[in-house]
Amino acid sequence: MTRASRSPRNFRLIVTGGGTGGHTYPALTAIRTLQGRLAADGGTLDVLWIGTAEGLEARVAPAEGIAFATVATGKVRRSSNPLKMVSPANVRDMARVPLGVAQARKIVADFRPDVVFATGGYVAVPAGLAARLCRRPLVLHEQTVRLGLANRKLASSATRIAVSSESSLPLLPESVRAAAVVTGNPVRPEVLSGHPDKAVEALGLHGFDRRLPTVYVTGGAQGSQQINTVVRDALPWLLQRANVIHQCGPTHVDGLSRHAAALPAELSGRYYLAGFVSSELPDVLALADVVVSRSGAGTLAELTALGKPAVFIPLATSAGNEQAHNARHLEDAGAAIALLGEVTAQGLTAALDPLLTDPVRRMAMAERARGQGRPDAADRLVDVILSAASG
Repeated sequence: MTRASRSPRNFRLIVTGGGTGGHTYPALTAIRTLQGRLAADGGTLDVLWIGTAEGLEARVAPAEGIAFATVATGKVRRSSNPLKMVSPANVRDMARVPLGVAQARKIVADFRPDVVFATGGYVAVPAGLAARLCRRPLVLHEQTVRLGLANRKLASSATRIAVSSESSLPLLPESVRAAAVVTGNPVRPEVLSGHPDKAVEALGLHGFDRRLPTVYVTGGAQGSQQINTVVRDALPWLLQRANVIHQCGPTHVDGLSRHAAALPAELSGRYYLAGFVSSELPDVLALADVVVSRSGAGTLAELTALGKPAVFIPLATSAGNEQAHNARHLEDAGAAIALLGEVTAQGLTAALDPLLTDPVRRMAMAERARGQGRPDAADRLVDVILSAASG
């Protein structure tokens, strides 16, 4: 049976999850892919997103023309000390959850979705519980190697649990493993369609020495002071061996620009500093031979789909230390290098040196990274959503 023949003519979907891009953008990519699948079969998608007014989803959904509703919810502020978990803020927020469940139950009952699709974040809990109360199929998607807190709470209620890695399966509670399927983490299609020469032209990288590898450094949209400092201190060494595109975050440009002004002329042409890389990102990634970055789930999905060797500097404060788990997972597979704990310029150069000086080693890591990637994750996830609806 083909995918198209399984697609219903009209499909009603509630999406819930968000707060950050890691939860929001996989949901958006799945929505776009499902719309395309249904349209190809002459069908339509009616979608409603349940989120919070403060989360990224509150901007993304309306901008995409997606109906948006909010519910009350509470955020759990985690701590290694159990006593600190019983904080006034946690108690206050948890008291909001029953109200959020009641609100979400009314939304789900009125909308009557074929599936409720949850991508994590604390806003997903009320809508996920409402799906169970209204007896609607619930599909969870987990972007990281380990289930996040919201998905752990909802796992026993899920019809299907879509995970991003085979390594996630043994980490699931045994009682829900039968509902699990490996789909990967959806990657925006545009990320996979970049061209190196377009990056050179768009960014004016005419001082780059194309005989040398290119390193793309990024700490995310706002930049990372930790990554910026380590790269700044390693820059003279780095520019002797590579071209560097450094996306440092808007607030860090001035300080790094002053440092770059002191570089020798023969090196400064190989350094491109930007506060933010936007529409050029697919082309920059296509040009990059090695990436230095955080290890959020979305970053891992993109880099493995593209087959990019990476040196990861995980965000130490990520929820549940998930970035360190993500980085270790790829390092164990030989698909990346993880720098954990205190990171120095010396540590970074030691990690980069074999990748920059040995093309064979770099290509081997690229191949192992590609072996971890799932560029078809969005289609796999849509298959899971449609199958959940059909029982």
